[in-house]
Amino acid sequence: MFVRARLLMASLMGGSLLLAILCLGAQNLDQRPSLNLGFSRTAPLPAGFLVGVALVIGVISGGCSAALLAPRNAQLPGRE
Repeated sequence: MFVRARLLMASLMGGSLLLAILCLGAQNLDQRPSLNLGFSRTAPLPAGFLVGVALVIGVISGGCSAALLAPRNAQLPGRE
């Protein structure tokens, strides 16, 4: 159980750190296209921000799925 919680917390903290860095880096970008979602349009956002948000979502979902799929009695490598 401890390994799962550690993996989950590490993925959430890593994803939030990446998101904070992404938000700081996207402040002064000039080109801001908006996405057409079919029923509405998004606010004008920088293209790098959109790609970065997709990357952050992938990091968080990958880490959470690894935490959920870890065996219950697993130990961290090197701590047998």
